Amino acid sequence: MKRISTVFLQTVIVLIGIVALAVLIRFPLTEGRAANLDLFSIYADPFILYGYGASIAFFVALYNAFRLLGYIGQNQAFSAGSVKTLKNIKYCAVLLSILIVVAGLFIRLTHDKEDDPAGFLAICIVTTFVAIVVATAVAVFEKLLQNAIDMKSENDLTV
Repeated sequence: MKRISTVFLQTVIVLIGIVALAVLIRFPLTEGRAANLDLFSIYADPFILYGYGASIAFFVALYNAFRLLGYIGQNQAFSAGSVKTLKNIKYCAVLLSILIVVAGLFIRLTHDKEDDPAGFLAICIVTTFVAIVVATAVAVFEKLLQNAIDMKSENDLTV
């Protein structure tokens, strides 16, 4: 039963990655900033390129979550690899929150005076909050897992 659950969660992670990639490909073609640009100019826009660069942290975190579920499926949840994977997810979440804040500041400082950036800034605030919550939760899980591994190794030495 546990193997089915981990495979299901891995499938969900892959689907999240596919949907995020589809949004990254399709969204620049339809949003207002690039509505009147040709195909090359759309994907050469510095802000859109920044979005693609920032999305690397998201996809690295998804890959690490997939790896973590692989460790769990192989009954290696209490291993150094799991702790390292959680640490990578934490770093990706912190980096992503920083990159989102920088994008929000860029739009806030450089937006056209006739344009209202409130919607974009609200999305930046919410996604930054989510990334910080994820980073905090993963840091707590990392510390708990590291303590459990340390206790297990101490018990193995005393036995």
